[in-house]
Amino acid sequence: MFRRFTQLTTRSIAARSVLLRGGHGQQHFNEPGGYLFDRKPGEKYEEEGWETIYIGGMSLAFVLIGLGVYYKPDTRIRTWARKEAERQMLAEGDVLEYKKTDYRA
Repeated sequence: MFRRFTQLTTRSIAARSVLLRGGHGQQHFNEPGGYLFDRKPGEKYEEEGWETIYIGGMSLAFVLIGLGVYYKPDTRIRTWARKEAERQMLAEGDVLEYKKTDYRA
């Protein structure tokens, strides 16, 4: 009897949670019925004071970041290792450049 009671209550709870859609009820929908950005066609756009400063500041930031990335120093481990190996080879007297041969297989 207790098993039957728990089965009935768990089914009703599961079914109710599906019907309520997480407690939000019916979905909300705004009917389209206006213009894009709430501006009528042909209406002149009037800029606000902060827009010019914002666009200029963002443009300047992008240019400065681009220049910083372009001119950033090469800090890769491979570059350092190559320079270190060349320095050690020169200190030992090894040849860094090899002569080109005309050998063909």
